[in-house]
Parts: sequence; structure tokens; C-alpha cells
Amino acid sequence: MGEPYNDLMQVKMSIKAAERMIGQATMSMDHDQLNDAKRALNDAKHQYQNAIGNATGVDNMFLAHCGELISQCEQQINEALR
Repeated sequence: MGEPYNDLMQVKMSIKAAERMIGQATMSMDHDQLNDAKRALNDAKHQYQNAIGNATGVDNMFLAHCGELISQCEQQINEALR
């Protein structure tokens, strides 16, 4: 029973880390920081997708919110990389 909670917390923390990195990278517009932020986002997406596969019914609302955050992050980083 402890594993899904840990998976969900890991998803939450990886999205928060990606959000911070994207915010810093888009403020500086440093190419290396942008690429690192994109990698962090891809890692968060991978963890999110794994969590979806292990989700129970009560996790769906949380995962839907995480999906929205990931979409917003993708939009922000893709705009900066153009």
C-alpha cells in the first residue's frame, strides 16, 4: 500500500523541480539551462506515465492535475526554445 503513495509523491516532487528549473531557465534564457529544464520535464513526464499505470481510482484527480501542470510546463519550455 505504501508504493503508490511514494510513486505519487515522486511525481509531485519531480514536477515541482521541473517547474522551478523551467522558471529559472526561461528568466535567464540560457541555452544549457533550457536544455536541462527540458530533461527534467521529460523525467517528470516519465514518472507521471509510470504512475498512471499503477493508479487506483482515488489517484485520478491528482494525476489529472499533474497532467495539466506538465502540459503547462511543456508549453512554457517549448516557447522558450523557439
